[in-house]
Amino acid sequence: MLEKAPTNEEMISLIGESLFDVWVKLTNLIESRYDMERLWNSGGKRWTYEYKYRRGGKTLCALYAKENVLGFMLIFGKDERAKFEADRNNYSLEVQRIYDESTTYHDGKWMMFELTDALLFSDMEKLLMIKRKPNKK
Repeated sequence: MLEKAPTNEEMISLIGESLFDVWVKLTNLIESRYDMERLWNSGGKRWTYEYKYRRGGKTLCALYAKENVLGFMLIFGKDERAKFEADRNNYSLEVQRIYDESTTYHDGKWMMFELTDALLFSDMEKLLMIKRKPNKK
């Protein structure tokens, strides 16, 4: 866990203004629907920061940041994959491609979306709803 979360200025200098705008819109979207713990971590070898949404020990999703890149990670277990596959034609071709190309590990399929704008947000919202029903009124 990070001792202190990066400031908005630090995030803007890392990912740039347009991606920071996407980051803010995505976190607002998630936080408007889900009441979750929010944890800042170092991003490991490949990313500078990880910003994870969790509740009751289960991760909903995580956002990642590194120089000029914004990542959105979802991990789907077996049941969640079945739900997605039953409905896959209602997702953009890009989401279907990322799903198909994502590696499936023992704990699920790890899907990383590198977002550059808000165009996939409606798909991200549907993917989150497969993972967990919104818990905010």
